[in-house]
Amino acid sequence: VSQEASGWRSNQWPMKEAWQKESGAGSTSPIVAQGRLYTLGWSAGKDTVYCVEAVPGREVWKQSYPAPQRGRHATGDEGRYSGPSSTPSFDAATGCLYTLGIDGELACWDARQNGRKVWGSNLYEQFRVKRRPLTGGGVRDYGYTGAPVIHENWVLVEVGAPEGNLMAFDKSTGQRAWASACKDPAGHTGGPAPMSVQGIPCLAVLTLQHLAVVRLDKGHEGQTLAEYAWKTEFGNNIASPSAAGDCVLLSAGYNHKETVCLRVAPGNIQRVWSAKQHSLVCSPVVRNKRVYLAYGRACCLDLETGRPVWQGADFGEDGSCVATADGKLILFGKGQLA
Repeated sequence: VSQEASGWRSNQWPMKEAWQKESGAGSTSPIVAQGRLYTLGWSAGKDTVYCVEAVPGREVWKQSYPAPQRGRHATGDEGRYSGPSSTPSFDAATGCLYTLGIDGELACWDARQNGRKVWGSNLYEQFRVKRRPLTGGGVRDYGYTGAPVIHENWVLVEVGAPEGNLMAFDKSTGQRAWASACKDPAGHTGGPAPMSVQGIPCLAVLTLQHLAVVRLDKGHEGQTLAEYAWKTEFGNNIASPSAAGDCVLLSAGYNHKETVCLRVAPGNIQRVWSAKQHSLVCSPVVRNKRVYLAYGRACCLDLETGRPVWQGADFGEDGSCVATADGKLILFGKGQLA
């Protein structure tokens, strides 16, 4: 959800390309913070972190480290992706950028000092993370895909290790603070969703096997507040969970072919509604009591009931969407922008 307006006026969207830059292979999203754009890409055996002025596109700094094209346990669909898949996270309090490579390279970069590396470690090596198991259809392992989440003094990462699915690291030193009670393998989403349940700060994590709602409050760090069984064939629940108050929205194809709204309470998760409209890639976007999805075409569901509100024209199989402050929905997919 963007607080900016779309710029759309009288059936016109006055867009002109300001600049472009090659950043290598990858499936990460660029982020913009404090007037600078950050992204991560792979080429020639290295991941490279780029910092670029959002306007006019001048490169400010870049940092690289050796990295494989795919994660060390890569299994299935190797011809359909390469390079990093996890979107970087920026911490405004410290001016640091956190990145996670496809092969588990977690790193902190000081954006105020030309990207100086503050700390880093490899999650596969440090926590003995194994290949993801079969969830139906066929085994898939795309490496690390979820964006790190900044919460107070921690950077939270879905590690998927035998010691814990979710782990908190001190954002200044990289030292592990705690591991979650949930020990599921990591899912293949864009990352966990922060939420609050009856005043308790939590993170909704869609693991390979469950929706796990993990507590973040002092004295209960890493405890499971509630969980809900959810497995997607081929390990392909790519769409991330979306939080709306005390509810979590999940959307998936394959064996599910549905979008569900789940209400979370301590020790309990109840299904509020299910809709046949679903997504393979696009995470549900929630705005003004509406849920937006894009798969084949954009659609809008009522948040309270799940009933369809409207459906748009054909747009392509994969995609993502952003709701803007002026009530527009921007769609991205298969080389199209609408």
